[in-house]
Amino acid sequence: MQIILLERVEKLGTIGDVVTVKDGYARNFLLPNKKALRANEANRKVFEANRAKIEADNASRRGEAEVHAKDVEGKSVVLIRASSNSGQLYGSVSVRDIVDALNADGANLSKAMIVLERPIKTIGVFDVRVQLHPEVAVTVKVNVARSPDEAEQQAQGVDVIAAMFEEDVAAAAEIDFEAGNGEDLEVEAPAADGDEA
Repeated sequence: MQIILLERVEKLGTIGDVVTVKDGYARNFLLPNKKALRANEANRKVFEANRAKIEADNASRRGEAEVHAKDVEGKSVVLIRASSNSGQLYGSVSVRDIVDALNADGANLSKAMIVLERPIKTIGVFDVRVQLHPEVAVTVKVNVARSPDEAEQQAQGVDVIAAMFEEDVAAAAEIDFEAGNGEDLEVEAPAADGDEA
């Protein structure tokens, strides 16, 4: 189906572009959300007559989004979740969790603004894109941890799962040594080729 875009749509085009899209995408998303018009003669005339108003409205919404972006840019939220020892979450962090945490911090966002490629299913620090306007996007940090202490360590760049694994290995070696298993170890050096006699 051919449509006329009424606003910039990522990977599709900008205001006034006539593009061909799949029928379902046009009928279910672009047309109901007033992002496009069907490309026929009547709609082309209507669009050209209202083009200046449409572009002015877009510019004012973009300006508001840029002001809002200054408040949201670089925000960081901490989400405490239960996880296994390997760092896999019991469940996942969804768009709603991120929006609730950002709004509690005064961001004033909706779920549609969060662009999450896939649900977050492990602990760690993740960059999440927030699309405030089709032409204005910012990035926020989402720190998913098991406790506030772990969240603080992750914010400083520490990989808590690797650190926990190293602590477990060190503790196991210490237990073996205290049990006497470390005293009787004899390490034989490999014989050099010319030393065999």
